[in-house]
Amino acid sequence: MLNLSIVTATYNRAKLLPNLYESIVRNQKKDVEIQWLIIDDGSTDQTLALVKKWQQEKKIKIDYYFQENQGKMKALNEVMDKAEGDLIIECDSDDYFMPEAFEKIKKEYENNQEKNIYAICFLKYNTKGQNMGNDFKNRITTMFNLYFKEGEDGEKCLVFYADIRKKYKYELERQEKFVTEARMHHKMDLQNKIVCSNEPIMVCEYQEDGYTKNIKKQLQENPYGYYEYFKEIFEHDMRGVPFAKRLYVMKHFILFTYLTKTKHSFKNVKGFFNKLLYIGLWIPGTIKSKICY
Repeated sequence: MLNLSIVTATYNRAKLLPNLYESIVRNQKKDVEIQWLIIDDGSTDQTLALVKKWQQEKKIKIDYYFQENQGKMKALNEVMDKAEGDLIIECDSDDYFMPEAFEKIKKEYENNQEKNIYAICFLKYNTKGQNMGNDFKNRITTMFNLYFKEGEDGEKCLVFYADIRKKYKYELERQEKFVTEARMHHKMDLQNKIVCSNEPIMVCEYQEDGYTKNIKKQLQENPYGYYEYFKEIFEHDMRGVPFAKRLYVMKHFILFTYLTKTKHSFKNVKGFFNKLLYIGLWIPGTIKSKICY
């Protein structure tokens, strides 16, 4: 028997949640026990009434919690310890599961019981049936290597091993409400790895009010978390990272240094090549940041 916890942070998404609920119900298997853990981040629509209706149906176990609006990351931090499963999936309210998703998860979990694995990484599709990224090149890797060395640039679905996931939280800076998930993933990478499966298990439909569609606004409203994220990448081992990715990191680091008015020591930039990039891009990068932001 596999115990699976699906954790969803939601805010005024009563129109979308039925798709996710129905996909969970359809995916139920006798040898998979489901807990749907919903953290409501201050919704003012019909979310609560909807959840109560589903709880009364008793098709799946649903645990509901409410907090005043503090953002998705704080919401997830608050309820993660309440997840009861062997595995944890963070599933947004505009996502839903594909047929046989839980069977695929169970199979991979049973085949990967190594102690140094913190997550199984699956493909995620859009509503047109298209892969939202690339197929995996390596079976065993890290999230840092996947995106900074192996050429991945799209979305994936992570199924976390609960005992490891609960040791980490999303690190928010100065009362900000958002930070990239990658900041936590990179810290998890330091001690453990991920197993990759070229099987799709989740569908995503971006919303006009979602984080991804409003990325520029997110960057402006949450600069300190992003600054810390890119600073930590500089302190990471950058060997094997292609020039284009190093350039991406440098440009964003300069942007968030500007937005946060932070003084960063040149000595903290690791590697001679990175130091040259830092020197060459600092002035034009700062000027562009002033123009665009």
